Amino acid sequence: MPTPDLHAIELAEAAAAAFRDVFGAEPEGLWAAPGRVNLIGEHTDYNEGFVMPFALPFYAAVAVAKSEAWEFYSTYGEGDTVRADSLEGVEGWAAYIAGVAWAMNESGYPVAPARIAINSDVPHGAGLSSSAALECATLIALADLYGHEIDRAEAARIAQKAENEYVGAPTGVLDQSASLLCTEGNVMFLDCRDFSREQVPFDLASENLTMLVIDTQAPHRHVDGEYGLRRADCEEAARRLGVPFLRDAPRDAKLDDERLNRRMHHILTENERVLETVAILKGGSVAGIGDLLTASHVSLRDDYEVSSVELDSAVDAALGAGALGARMTGGGFGGSAIALVESAAVAKVEAAVLEAAAAKGLPTPRIFVARAAAGAHRVA
Repeated sequence: MPTPDLHAIELAEAAAAAFRDVFGAEPEGLWAAPGRVNLIGEHTDYNEGFVMPFALPFYAAVAVAKSEAWEFYSTYGEGDTVRADSLEGVEGWAAYIAGVAWAMNESGYPVAPARIAINSDVPHGAGLSSSAALECATLIALADLYGHEIDRAEAARIAQKAENEYVGAPTGVLDQSASLLCTEGNVMFLDCRDFSREQVPFDLASENLTMLVIDTQAPHRHVDGEYGLRRADCEEAARRLGVPFLRDAPRDAKLDDERLNRRMHHILTENERVLETVAILKGGSVAGIGDLLTASHVSLRDDYEVSSVELDSAVDAALGAGALGARMTGGGFGGSAIALVESAAVAKVEAAVLEAAAAKGLPTPRIFVARAAAGAHRVA
């Protein structure tokens, strides 16, 4: 079990205080799960390809205790309480919690009602997996509370089931895997077919580098139709080629449909970029992955068509100001970008991104420095 992150402890203690205030009782434990940044490997997860996420030091923390009915409280916004006599038909933010409990029951890990107070600082709508963080914190909490030992890889699949089948978002397993399986100081190389994984050192400081995350403040939502259409395109392309997933397509495969060809081209080349990134990082260089990050963005923008004016503005401005590489990260259609920057150039890159957004009349981005943080864990 990872050592509790100090920031996660602070968030969890606030969740515990909220639990006492709202429910008038003590929680039985505190748990936390992080958001994530995907270094490279976008939309490859549901094609059984390769991804490379790392956990962010932003967490969803939960305070939990057994109860007679399901009761959920969130400190987000003005605070909101949801009470449910069953797990049927829960909507809104509470659906991510109810969905996890439902998926655990469906997967052979029965849980009974509980009170759950949530306190999260994972930016909402920024493409940094705020929903997966909430799901994973809830899952490990309920597993501990009801005495279930669940392998972390299986737990990721259960949390994905909650998001796919209960919430209705057709996401892959990347986000939940990152939240549950990433380790501090590393980026995780994950094969989404067999769940084999390797923690690859990600030492930015040794090369005087900084990874910036640029939240464009343009929210994205996975339940919107475009994400599902991209997944459907991949499934149709694989069907026409007679392969289970696009990961299995020959590198020189061609289809008559131009749109499906572009979707396939992104998946095939993105998997290659992930493998190249692994090799470069293992060779001891972080700076060497910059061009691969930028190539990933171009592919996502042109072949997969999931970028946005806000994301393109951030990436182009960062590169123009000297970033070694930059790309959108997450599902797209808004959300966040990342930029690999020499530490001495951070202020210049930040200024360029902000100026570009202002010049285009776009929302003012929120920019912060990322570090590879600890995965989901019990805090107390």
